[in-house]
Parts: sequence; structure tokens; C-alpha cells
Amino acid sequence: MPRLLLVASSLFLITAACQPQNDARTIIDQAIAAHGGDAYQNKRISFDFRQFHLVLEQQNGRFRYERSYRDSAGVAIHEVLTNDSFIRTRNNQAQPLDTAQIGKYSRAVNSVAYFVLLPHKLSDPAVLADYAGQSQIDGQAYHKVRVRFRAEGGGNDYQDTFFYWFNQQTHTMDYLAYSEGGPRFRKAINPQTIGGIRFQDYINYKGDEKDTTSVGTYDQRYQARQLPELSRIEQKNIQVTPLANQ
Repeated sequence: MPRLLLVASSLFLITAACQPQNDARTIIDQAIAAHGGDAYQNKRISFDFRQFHLVLEQQNGRFRYERSYRDSAGVAIHEVLTNDSFIRTRNNQAQPLDTAQIGKYSRAVNSVAYFVLLPHKLSDPAVLADYAGQSQIDGQAYHKVRVRFRAEGGGNDYQDTFFYWFNQQTHTMDYLAYSEGGPRFRKAINPQTIGGIRFQDYINYKGDEKDTTSVGTYDQRYQARQLPELSRIEQKNIQVTPLANQ
């Protein structure tokens, strides 16, 4: 073999060996397409979650998340989180909030919105994703992806670490795990497509509260039946309507 061809061939093999077996971003993009793709854009999504009613709007990079409920005293609470602000009212009267309260309430609203809008939320610029290997769960083959967040644009919980398991055949996001706020493993159930968007409920499994570093192995612990069921995450009365173009 000529020397130049030999060198080129060697460089190709070295480059190929250094490349990840699968690209995390491609896997995420395939999952977003499988769950609705562009159907997420310019939509108003409303649903009930436990005692809360939520309305999620996304349009041209802007978002508006609303949560309404009555507290234990029967007071009507309405909360609105946008790209720029958080507002909370009690019986239609604006409630003064300090920084800690704004963080607490806005995280509560954003957390529900985040999980309902998965995997679409993994397209956010703050997401840092890397491939974490292949896995077998309940007889199905999965790609495992680890997700962290940049400090800028990653929100108050940018230090959280998530793992997602994407079905290699259907590209759907069937399992996820996270470490902060109590380690959890979630299994998607009851998928339904409304307005072109795939929505899923979840069985929520509890991990070891003393060990928040091993959530990436929760697929193995789930298979070994070592994770007790904690709760069910269910969205009811889901409605999807288009937003007027602005």
C-alpha cells in the first residue's frame, strides 16, 4: 500500500475509534420527532395534575406556564412563570415574594411542565447530553443518554443530572432517572397522542435516598426489582390547541 494511503487509512481508523458509538444529540432528535416534533410549537397545552390545573404555552422561543389550585384554606392560587418573571396571586391579589419564595414556587411550576414536555425540552440550548451506553429493559434494546445543563440558561437546578432510555426501535423515551430532590426512576405508561403530541404517564420508583450518584444504573436495579414503586404520575383532561401566530 502506498505510504500516503497507509497514513490516511491509519488516521481514519484512529478517528473512527475516537468517535462515540452513537451520537446523543441524534438520539434525542429522533425521540423528539417520535413524540411529536414540530407539533410542540405554537401550542397551548392544558391538563390536570393531582389538585393542580396547568396551562403551558410555547411560541417562538417564549414560554408561559400557568398553575391554578386552591390551598388547604380554600384560597385560590394562580401562578404564572415566563422567560422573564414569576407572579403569584392569592384570590386575585398579587402576593409579594422574596427571592427564596420565587425560587420555590417557580421550580414547582417548571418541574411539572418539564416532565410533561419531555423529550421536547431536551432541545433547549442549555442541555449537555452524552451517550452512556446500551441497555436491555424488559426485553427491549435501549440507548442510554446522560443529560446535564449549562449554568447559563439551565435554570436554578442546572446541577441536576438526568438519564434517559430511548427505545432503539421506536425511538420513544420509555424510562428516565434523576438524582436531585430524591433519586427516582420513572417508567412511561399509558401513552396517548393528542394534537400530534405523545403524552405519557409514569410509574415513579424510589431510589436510595443516601446514594444520589448511581441513578445511571437504575435500569439494572429496576430489572432486578430493587426499586419500590412510590407513586403514579398522571396527567388528565389533556387538551392541545394552536396559538395564534404573532
